Amino acid sequence: MGRILAIDYGTKRIGLAVTDPLQIFASPLNTVSPNEFDNFISGYLKTEEVEALVIGYPVQMNNQPSESVKYINPFIKKLKKAFPEKHIHLVDERFTSQMALRTMIDGGVKKRDRQDKSMVDKISASIILQSFLDNRSNRTENNKLK
Repeated sequence: MGRILAIDYGTKRIGLAVTDPLQIFASPLNTVSPNEFDNFISGYLKTEEVEALVIGYPVQMNNQPSESVKYINPFIKKLKKAFPEKHIHLVDERFTSQMALRTMIDGGVKKRDRQDKSMVDKISASIILQSFLDNRSNRTENNKLK
């Protein structure tokens, strides 16, 4: 079983998170610029077994794709072309930045350190990934009950 890698795509920074090899919990991994992403992901996939990619997908309150899809859709298309063997899952990323900030506050991170946007992006990617893991676990449990 390989890890699952989550991507919180942004035009300035890309937050990354990863599961443990047993796919039980999500942890922040790194933040890279869009220019560095291709080299980073290629190197990471050479050294780590990654089963799937989870990408935060921007959705509005009415469940319609947000304006940001014009940036993320070409990114997803490029990933699918570069890594056709990897399963790609899209996860609603609404409120993840606010949840990341709340997590930092609750964790006692100082205000000055909370202004580090790269930390927010890594934690957002972790929240996206944990949401995916939780939903997958709930689906599995519901299928067992049937």
